[in-house]
Amino acid sequence: MEGDGEAIVVAVLETEERRLLFTERFRCPDHPQVTFTDPSPQLFSFNNPYGTCQLCTGFGATLDYDVDLVVPSGEVSLADGAVDPWAKPRYRREREKLKTFAIDEGVSIYSPWEELSEEFRSKVMFGTKGFRGVIPFLVSKEKKRYKQYIRVFLRQYQSPDTCRSCGGSRIRPEALWVRVGGCPISQVSALPLEELGPWLDGLQLSKMEEQVAETILRELKSRVAFLCDVGLGYLALARQTRTLSGGEAQRINLANSLGAALVETLYILDEPTIGLHPKDTSALLDLIKRLRNAGNTVVVVEHDTQAIRSADHIVELGPGSGEQGGEVVFEGPPEELETKDTSTGRYISGRFSGPSRQTRRRVNGASIFLKGARLHNLKGIDVEIPLGTLTAVTGVSGSGKSTLVHDVLYRAAERELGGVSSVKEHLGEVTGEYSELKGLTGLEAVVLVDQSPIGRTPRSNPATYIKAWEHIRKLFASHHLARERGYGPGHFSFNVSGGRCEVCKGAGQVKIEMVFMADVYVGCDTCGGARYNRELLEVRIRGKNVSEILELTVTEAIRFFIRERKLGQKLWQLEQVGLGYLRLGQAATTLSGGEAQRLKIAREFTSAAGRRGRKLYILDEPTTGLSGEDVAKLLEVLDRLVGGGNTVVVIEHNLDVVSAADWVIDLGPGAGARGGEVVAMGTPERVAKVPESVTGHYLVDLLS
Repeated sequence: MEGDGEAIVVAVLETEERRLLFTERFRCPDHPQVTFTDPSPQLFSFNNPYGTCQLCTGFGATLDYDVDLVVPSGEVSLADGAVDPWAKPRYRREREKLKTFAIDEGVSIYSPWEELSEEFRSKVMFGTKGFRGVIPFLVSKEKKRYKQYIRVFLRQYQSPDTCRSCGGSRIRPEALWVRVGGCPISQVSALPLEELGPWLDGLQLSKMEEQVAETILRELKSRVAFLCDVGLGYLALARQTRTLSGGEAQRINLANSLGAALVETLYILDEPTIGLHPKDTSALLDLIKRLRNAGNTVVVVEHDTQAIRSADHIVELGPGSGEQGGEVVFEGPPEELETKDTSTGRYISGRFSGPSRQTRRRVNGASIFLKGARLHNLKGIDVEIPLGTLTAVTGVSGSGKSTLVHDVLYRAAERELGGVSSVKEHLGEVTGEYSELKGLTGLEAVVLVDQSPIGRTPRSNPATYIKAWEHIRKLFASHHLARERGYGPGHFSFNVSGGRCEVCKGAGQVKIEMVFMADVYVGCDTCGGARYNRELLEVRIRGKNVSEILELTVTEAIRFFIRERKLGQKLWQLEQVGLGYLRLGQAATTLSGGEAQRLKIAREFTSAAGRRGRKLYILDEPTTGLSGEDVAKLLEVLDRLVGGGNTVVVIEHNLDVVSAADWVIDLGPGAGARGGEVVAMGTPERVAKVPESVTGHYLVDLLS
């Protein structure tokens, strides 16, 4: 008879009869009622519909309406819009219903939300008989989620909560029933890579299991080892890609290339040492040499001294930036480069003199004290940041620098100084905790100067960003021909109707939507990329129309507008931060992260306009993408900020910046769980004397 993959054998013994069950299916004899799914790679993948958790669809979290987001401030009354969704102009009817409900309940609409009774607040949130609460109101809007503005509206009141079905593992429960070495896949993927390797080595398998898993284990151990070799041992396999830095993502790609074991391949790496401590850079360079030794060719775009000296062949472009560059100024081995009078040659040979440590400020005044900082791997640490100084936060990659400075210090300072927080909890951003924060009374604001783009469309450019363009528009509007034709400053704006080309709407380009591919921008046929109509371009100042002004570099514009004092001061700030080569109308989308960061610094200078400031500036690796001489220029800019009465905190690995800082906070001693502690704190000389400090070890030679 057909048993459909199952059979029962009755064993008749002298004294008893035993029934033995045999099956081709996965079945537990102790739990025969449970049906196990046949294991396959798809079952353990949260990206596959077969294996993903049905509730959270593989995200590990579900979006639920958050009461703290619906009512962001307990100090606001109902009359002043405490219930944020109904404070929007289009929901006036809901506001009126809420006021009527409050009056019927005998509740004052002018009392702060936090002073209202818990029972009333619950009714407002979840509703009661005769009144629909705000959360049921939001849920009712979900049927119109196909409209973008509804999706955006609802999303700002939702926050992610761990999925109640899979517990954050992102895969279906049946996959978690399968265990290797006593562990489900969710537990293994949560291990740091440096612990995953020993776990794999310690697996105890039977002879048959060893034969089945031989190839898989060999490949897995090899790839884990590659990731550890590039300094990523502190990461877990479950770490989300969006939380990785650019340097971490690039090193993962490098480890993937090593694992592919290709030969006769050309690899092109764009600044792979970004975000790396000098200690980690050495390990990375060893891996790049392994790629080379395997028969491949590796081309690296780099500014790091270690990487330059490790190269077999160097091509240096220059002699300057932008219009002044684009030429090969040297080609040959690194030993020969050190003898040449080029920017890189002077820098790596030591002939270029950086900032002198004799100019370091004395640290003997007021300070910011942050105590008990904790988040991720930070272990309740205490740090001191002297006011009116340049402080460098250092440590090996993954030691907790960004967590300390951005997620704890910056978030705490903006709440203390501004009363609000810019953290986007609904997007998964987190805020660190701390026990005490003192010393902010001497500051008026905190400013995060990061490398995010200054604009996401070609319309944004350096001239508009530092508000120099409004001065130029007024100049053109004051021309006699412009006055005769009735042109005002608005006519010379490419963002509003008037004098702009209406075909491309002043962009100079026309966007072609490619549906399934990235959109393409092509030059406008009507204006030829000039952005303005023909009549307006007839207005000229000293022979140039407004479109030709946009094509000037910052340096050229300073000379062209030599008599315009206010305009010249704004443009001069761009020159001072090393951006004189940028064109006034250069699209923001073409700027690098380092250029965007220096633009933000320049705008801070223009807004200060000679006044002494009392701000706390926070910069995350501002030397990214800068050559040695450019780093010196950046240090001059930071020195100007500090000289103006401000306090500057930088997260940095560049030893030139660290050695020039007034105060250093070195985190470590390792990465991930082995980091998150203050290894050394003080002047660079003091940090260099701490044997446990990896950064101090590298500072010794530089300071001597």
